[in-house]
Amino acid sequence: MMYDTFLARSFSRHEQKKLGFGAFVCCLIIALSFCTVFRSYLGPLPNLKLRLSVGIHHKLLIVRGTSSINENEITSPQIDKEGEIVTEKVVHTSSSTENVTSSPQKDKDEEIGTKKVEHTTSSTENEITSPQIDKDEEIATKKVEHTTSSTENEITSPQIDKDEEIVTEKVEHTSSTTENEITSPQIDKDEETITEKVEPLCTTEERTEFCEIEGDVIVHGNTSSVYSVTGQLSILAENASWSVRPYARREDTTAMSRVREWTVKPVKESQEIPQCTKNHSIPAVLFSLAGYAGNHFHDFTDVVIPLFLTSRKFNGEVQFLITDKRSWWISKFQAVLNGLSKYELIDIDTDNEVHCFPTVIVGLKRYHKELTIDPLKYSYSMKDFKDFLRSSFSLKRAKAIKIRDGQQKKPRLLIISRKRTRSFTNTGQIGKLAKSLGYKVVTVEAENLSSFAEIVNSCDVLMGVHGAGLTNIVFLPENAIFIQVVPYGGVEWLATNDFAEPSKDMNLKYLEYKIRMEESTLIQQYPPDHDVLKDPPSIQRQGWEAFRSVYLDKQNVKLDINRFRPTLLKALELLHQ
Repeated sequence: MMYDTFLARSFSRHEQKKLGFGAFVCCLIIALSFCTVFRSYLGPLPNLKLRLSVGIHHKLLIVRGTSSINENEITSPQIDKEGEIVTEKVVHTSSSTENVTSSPQKDKDEEIGTKKVEHTTSSTENEITSPQIDKDEEIATKKVEHTTSSTENEITSPQIDKDEEIVTEKVEHTSSTTENEITSPQIDKDEETITEKVEPLCTTEERTEFCEIEGDVIVHGNTSSVYSVTGQLSILAENASWSVRPYARREDTTAMSRVREWTVKPVKESQEIPQCTKNHSIPAVLFSLAGYAGNHFHDFTDVVIPLFLTSRKFNGEVQFLITDKRSWWISKFQAVLNGLSKYELIDIDTDNEVHCFPTVIVGLKRYHKELTIDPLKYSYSMKDFKDFLRSSFSLKRAKAIKIRDGQQKKPRLLIISRKRTRSFTNTGQIGKLAKSLGYKVVTVEAENLSSFAEIVNSCDVLMGVHGAGLTNIVFLPENAIFIQVVPYGGVEWLATNDFAEPSKDMNLKYLEYKIRMEESTLIQQYPPDHDVLKDPPSIQRQGWEAFRSVYLDKQNVKLDINRFRPTLLKALELLHQ
């Protein structure tokens, strides 16, 4: 009233109307200016980002919401090979507001596959299938239903079926002009996704590969297959398999090409697999007699010692399954096989039975060095292995003679004789020298393993040119003397790796005699200026076959008796210690 009175006194009625109209126009201009100036700052509602942790074994739920006028955008999680979340966008056109929902991600080891998204709006229906994800992950089905209405958005948490490993996620979207309501997944620990990790059944090492399988194990010789049977198995595990050649010289392609390949595969009980026709209550070890079997050195370093390492722990209660059977090999090492297993061997390649075992080991364990066992890695040592051989072959002597002053008994010297290559051409002279120094000399070539093992065990000193025959040092008693005669031509690296180093782990005392060019029969086959005599490294550079054919296959040895004499005296000295 005071305002009207003031205007009435100051202005006429006509001037009041003009003033009011002018004020209205000014307000309108100010409002339009305000909208024009601040238009760049106006826009859709900011993105809504929610991150909700759902437990230690679950990923984060990521929800992104973006408001616009004409579209619905649904972002579903995509899982890469490492289980990381990436965003895959699927754009849908709608008649009203936009809803953006990101469905929860399963654990990275779980199976995610085809997602089916059904959208129901006021006028149309869209069905969208997202791409299959990571070939190593299992298939699951996600169904997302979008329903447009006028009041609320509702998201229902995933229902997880452990037995079928299928995750069904139902998401219902309801549009509203005033309210968005999002319900996060509620996951009970008892309902959490069970991640089945595929533990490798097989182990690959420097010189070997082997598989240790426990549970229900089926061995089918006709198909060279070993099945590990389990009740529950993921698709990832079902697709896993291993190819194994059960011979302990993995890096040697020539040897392994001769070995039969076996397949090791985990399977479900419900799968079509061979049914057991013969059940066993003891473990089994499956190994090959191919490769370099037949060479005395390789028989021990590739088969016998690895077989001891693999099966000794069963104390005879183990079944041997032989692939690539060699009957003569079995006859040769029958004492070893009988010492490790109480059961008759099975030639698994020709056996028509389907054998079932509680445990199967495919392949053999071995240390990467030749004729050696690392006691820090395994439960056994080379001393244990030699004790086992002494027991298996009924060998009497555990220790070599220890010479005392005035003692009448002479130490026994064994000269390993060879008929083909790397043989002594003056064995008689060597024996005569040894006898003059106080040795009792035995000269013999290995034939029957059992009888030869007794001869070796009865001796205190063994000498021979580098070759497979020196492998018989495994039968020597402890503290015996081992003399390796190294041929001409750069054979030192073989002599060291094959026999010098291994002999130390056998509690033997090692001596080495390297012959000169004049002591080699190669001087009778090649002229003095030939590379074979003057430049052995040039022959080595031509490859193993060239080296072997010359220095191992064509060479015999004529020892210089006077030069060799100190070596025999040193052996006597060591026997006094």
